[in-house]
Amino acid sequence: MVAAGQGATMTADRVDSRWPNAADWLAAGPGDREVDLAVLGVPTFATSLSQTGAHATPAAVRRALGRLSTWCASRRVDLEEMIAPWDRGDVEDPDIAVEGEWRVRTAASTAVAKARLLLAVGGDNSLTYPVMAGAFGDDLSRAGLVTLDAHHDLRDGRSNGTPVRDLIEAGLPGEHVVQVGIADWANSRSYATEAHARGVTVIRRGEVADRGIEACMQEALDMAAAGGGGLYVDLDLDVCDRTVAPGCPASLPGGLSATEVLGAAHLAGADPRVRAVDIAEVDATRDSDDGRTVRLAALCLLEVAAGLALRGES
Repeated sequence: MVAAGQGATMTADRVDSRWPNAADWLAAGPGDREVDLAVLGVPTFATSLSQTGAHATPAAVRRALGRLSTWCASRRVDLEEMIAPWDRGDVEDPDIAVEGEWRVRTAASTAVAKARLLLAVGGDNSLTYPVMAGAFGDDLSRAGLVTLDAHHDLRDGRSNGTPVRDLIEAGLPGEHVVQVGIADWANSRSYATEAHARGVTVIRRGEVADRGIEACMQEALDMAAAGGGGLYVDLDLDVCDRTVAPGCPASLPGGLSATEVLGAAHLAGADPRVRAVDIAEVDATRDSDDGRTVRLAALCLLEVAAGLALRGES
């Protein structure tokens, strides 16, 4: 069902025993500890509305972790000591109708049962529906969804533009969906009207700029949690400004900053109501030469893990 995760490769010129890197931390696994964080690659790409090589991204993110340490100085968190990870590997052929979706749902269900938190690395945004459905099972009526996204994702059909529609039609109440960072010029009037009609709460990019990401994200988490059945957070990195996310086909100038999206990722990991998080819409094959979009995705993974390490602290 799932290909084995690849071992970490040290990207520095030489190994420094005093500088443990995050790729080695993830590859080492939990050892004899209970699993805190399950990482699952879901390389969806085939139904994308934009041409994409997003299927290459989970492996690229694992490689990028080799350039990052396990130590977060500002939060006093050392992941090597505080978080036991489990790299679940990548789901094989997740885009295949029926069989691929079943594999994603099964892998997500298994990961959620074993770990305190599931983090799924896409792939395009079509991963969100099967991962959330697998994480929460057949009854989505009490679950909540927070998306950081430039788009409503309520399109018709089957694509990376349909996950919110798919989840609502599967039983997720629209009133339990909060979308943060929705951009101007990125959605049609028709889909915006439908989002309102379905009860979806929209916190636009301008409001994030005015009120701050922490206040907006906390409000989103609280509103989406109204059903009391746990939360799912979708980090669609095309919500970011194109200067920091050139590897996201649909990112626009004026989106969230890297600091804002990393702050949101941390808050998602820190909230005990959050059961699963995904990172989506990064195309590693179209990133800038310095790999900034993939590195941002890797940093989001680490921020989620740091939040998880600090759950329960004030």
